[in-house]
Amino acid sequence: MGKSKQITYVERDVSWMYFNHRILQEAEKPTVPLLERLSFLGIYSNNLDEFFRVRVASLNRIVDNENVPEKNRKQMKRTLKTINHLNEEYSAEYSKAIDKVFEELEQHHIRLINETQLGEEQRDFLKRFYYDKLNGSTNPIWLSAIDDLNTLEDNRIYLVVKKRHIGGDGKVKYAVIKVPDRVFGRFIKVPSSDGFDNIMYLDNVVRFCLPLIFIGTKPSTYEAYSFKFTKDAEMEVDNDADYGAMEKIAMGVSSRKRGEPIRVIYDKDMPREMQKRVFERLNVQELDTSLAGGRYQNHRDLMSFPDCGHSELKFEKWQPVMKPEFLSETSVLDSIRHQDRFIHVPYHSFDAYIRLLREAALRPSVKEIKTTLYRLAKDSKVVKALICAARNGKKVTAVVELLARFDEESNIKWSKRMQEEGVNVIFGVEGLKIHSKLLYIKSTKGDIACVGTGNFHEGNARVYTDYLMMTARQGIVSEVAKVFDFIDRPFSPMRFKELLVSPNSMKTRIIRLFDNEIKNAREGKPAWVKIKINHITDPDIVNKMYAASKAGVRIDALVRGNCSLVPGVKDMSENIRVVGIIDRYLEHSRILIFCNNDRPRYFIGSADWMPRNLTGRIEVLTPVYDEDMKRDLLRTVDFGLRDTTNGRIVDGYGTNRIQPVEEGEEPFRSQEQLHIEYNKI
Repeated sequence: MGKSKQITYVERDVSWMYFNHRILQEAEKPTVPLLERLSFLGIYSNNLDEFFRVRVASLNRIVDNENVPEKNRKQMKRTLKTINHLNEEYSAEYSKAIDKVFEELEQHHIRLINETQLGEEQRDFLKRFYYDKLNGSTNPIWLSAIDDLNTLEDNRIYLVVKKRHIGGDGKVKYAVIKVPDRVFGRFIKVPSSDGFDNIMYLDNVVRFCLPLIFIGTKPSTYEAYSFKFTKDAEMEVDNDADYGAMEKIAMGVSSRKRGEPIRVIYDKDMPREMQKRVFERLNVQELDTSLAGGRYQNHRDLMSFPDCGHSELKFEKWQPVMKPEFLSETSVLDSIRHQDRFIHVPYHSFDAYIRLLREAALRPSVKEIKTTLYRLAKDSKVVKALICAARNGKKVTAVVELLARFDEESNIKWSKRMQEEGVNVIFGVEGLKIHSKLLYIKSTKGDIACVGTGNFHEGNARVYTDYLMMTARQGIVSEVAKVFDFIDRPFSPMRFKELLVSPNSMKTRIIRLFDNEIKNAREGKPAWVKIKINHITDPDIVNKMYAASKAGVRIDALVRGNCSLVPGVKDMSENIRVVGIIDRYLEHSRILIFCNNDRPRYFIGSADWMPRNLTGRIEVLTPVYDEDMKRDLLRTVDFGLRDTTNGRIVDGYGTNRIQPVEEGEEPFRSQEQLHIEYNKI
């Protein structure tokens, strides 16, 4: 989008579209390995699906709610119009990007083929594949028997099949088949030919097998066109009903099946009569909820496209480093009591944290363990260590956030398992998500606490950049214990000196830190702020950053996602620079550094600068005192700000230009340089 008039605040959801576009732009870079470009295309598509399920659904509810003031409804209508415009623009760009990548893959002898391009060997292979595997997983439902397609699972690929009898009456029947990609994967490797590795979409495998799927019915010709629909993901939990928290969330997960469709994508070649039948049964009225696309939907599956042995078309593997203090035969707990320790995943191995938990589970001196769990891996080593501790007689408490979007089912499963094993499981606080990343270990030899920026989740730790600080500093440890008391008694008047805790006082203290920089700038003292964060949308924080800029405070920010401030505007934000990095790892850590008259104050934690994080969740930021960790945090932020290969300028207008390389300088890629530095250990 080009600049038109000066804006001072970018709507959260518009800024999100700009962020997701940065992922699409990464997929278009010729310097990114081909299969990684496919993966970025999959990430872009997956992000967009969730965005429509959650955010666009929320905007639509506001627009449709007559109790909402007309001014707000008009603003949301404008936002939706902008989102739809950007979505249309980016969708065209996306289609070209996919075509380009597959064209280039053919140069490496990997090609996609469809059901019309099969030789005899491939046809025989697919017939065997059908009888050996696919048979029984493709169950057509006659469209005439379905009153409401919304009863079906959303975000799945469906084929609507037109079956025309051969000869005789030429009768036409329509059926719907769900493509069973969850069972077989989206891509099927079929026998090679002409020196090419041949890959088929499972959709096309099903198309080829239609005569076998409908065997026993009248001989027919077949046409099949794909569609998918995205439902409103708002969970309808009856808070007045007499259910426990776990039962309410389980009901909410189930209720998604009844959500209204807020987005339909369909094959643009689908005949008009077929479109009409599908849309009627989806109860889709608004034209802007549907989008004609290519033959294939659910491009998220591109994240798992088979590599056919072409490792050279993927990023070189970077093995995480196990820091020496976690390889030592001496006690990790004692090591932390001697000096603060930290890990920066995925550069460092998350197994360091697992080792800490296992030692705590075994040491007789450890009496109690408390932790917050926001997202849990399907095969969670963290939970297994907690269960081990409970079996060894420790008092273990796990505060589980059941409303971690789209991870509720995994969290519920592990919560039940922990309860069965004697862990005291607490299901959060009514009305407040618990997003903080905390561990508290009570020991007769001295208590220990961990505060992190990301989830205690082995899968996330392989792809998300996050810091985890381990400390025995009494001021911090005692206040981490106090946060668990706060969870027991939310909204109670607790004061924290070391930790910044929301909804208690985090926002006011962040504003106070900015006020201190403003005061120093006006007095001619050094004044600057360096930030690494995921989102900045809170209007009060945005305005305070503008005030700091006007006062002469230099602000350099790494912002991965939503950014509502507009940097670089004369007399408003000319001292603010914002960079967004998209690379092989998802930038996720939150780091705050305030100059404080050349006595910098460092913080890490779980909170982004959004209203929900600052006032609607339990979040924790901790000060960092260890000099080694401070140096590491500063290096991470400075490297990101220098990035001229993957760092894009965030300007409030979605132009997303890569930072220029200064004359005489080499291109700089921050994640690669961090990997190199950590491997020097």
